[in-house]
Amino acid sequence: MLYRPPHPPVAAPNVLVQGNGEMLEDELTVSTRQRDDVAIIDLVGDVTTFAEEKINSAYQEVTAQGAKQILLNFRQNDYINSAGIAILIGIVTEVNRNNQKLAVSGLSQHFQKIFRMVGLAQYADIYQDEDEAVAGFAK
Repeated sequence: MLYRPPHPPVAAPNVLVQGNGEMLEDELTVSTRQRDDVAIIDLVGDVTTFAEEKINSAYQEVTAQGAKQILLNFRQNDYINSAGIAILIGIVTEVNRNNQKLAVSGLSQHFQKIFRMVGLAQYADIYQDEDEAVAGFAK
């Protein structure tokens, strides 16, 4: 006899359940702006699998505008999972392909350590805050 659950599973939009039962939602706001000669991509929220389209679109937008210096500004960012790291590695690859310079700011000490461990720090300078990063580009 075939078992049928009493209720069919319901998929919520933009929700992912990880193996540990933790639910991830699309909770990232991405915006772009210019400061001096630096294109800033502000990332507010969690960087997970749902962030890919938003982050890639923002990167493509600033690249189309001719950006050569790009800052990923992790303001109020609490969570970056392995899918988020993979998205950022993709951005690093594109930055190198396009002869751009990338920096990141606003990461917690924990995520700074993760960036160093996975090798992202070899391709993007890490700064404590936006002001420090913009000054770093000017050097």
